[in-house]
Amino acid sequence: MAFTLTNKNVIFVAGLGGIGLDTSKELLKRDLKNLVILDRIENPAAIAELKAINPKVTVTFYPYDVTVPIAETTKLLKTIFAKLKTVDVLINGAGILDDHQIERTIAVNYTGLVNTTTAILDFWDKRKGGPGGIICNIGSVTGFNAIYQVPVYSGTKAAVVNFTSSLAKLAPITGVTAYTVNPGITRTTLVHKFNSWLDVEPQVAEKLLAHPTQPSLACAENFVKAIELNQNGAIWKL
Repeated sequence: MAFTLTNKNVIFVAGLGGIGLDTSKELLKRDLKNLVILDRIENPAAIAELKAINPKVTVTFYPYDVTVPIAETTKLLKTIFAKLKTVDVLINGAGILDDHQIERTIAVNYTGLVNTTTAILDFWDKRKGGPGGIICNIGSVTGFNAIYQVPVYSGTKAAVVNFTSSLAKLAPITGVTAYTVNPGITRTTLVHKFNSWLDVEPQVAEKLLAHPTQPSLACAENFVKAIELNQNGAIWKL
């Protein structure tokens, strides 16, 4: 079902990252009402740049680490909902690529996404009188076509795809629809240098970038198109 972003309130977790920042810029072209960016590191210059793109849209930043306990996430969401009254879309975009950091990769890429989703269901779940909502989770093509040298990262992205597909099937119960956007190899800082699992491939970044790639802007444009298409359960490949 087509969806217009005009006058909508969007929360974007990791909206200042490589793909995230370009996607935030694209979202602002759609005349949102509010864009709330949650990110681990504040970037005042990037926030100022976003605010200048479309002064009609209110851009707000809150520091947020997705690895915090659910209770802390719920507390932050209470603050946001108290200010905005309604939130239409949650984009979960936090991610790291470093198979040396096994626990953190799982915590950021998967557990944090599950916890943030679980927390917002307190506000959205129609069984609790909520209005429902839309969840857009950023996966990766590695979720169904693993880069075998980084099995931890690839495994977390497969988990994101499956978790989101389950959310979509639960929509009749919760009123919350969900889909994944899965970028292919995108030229961001994430892919220029990273560690393979157990150092099985010392040149994994170089070998990855030998394949066809896309700029983050192209990815962002298709990302926002996917949001506007708003197909529950979709597994978009960007």
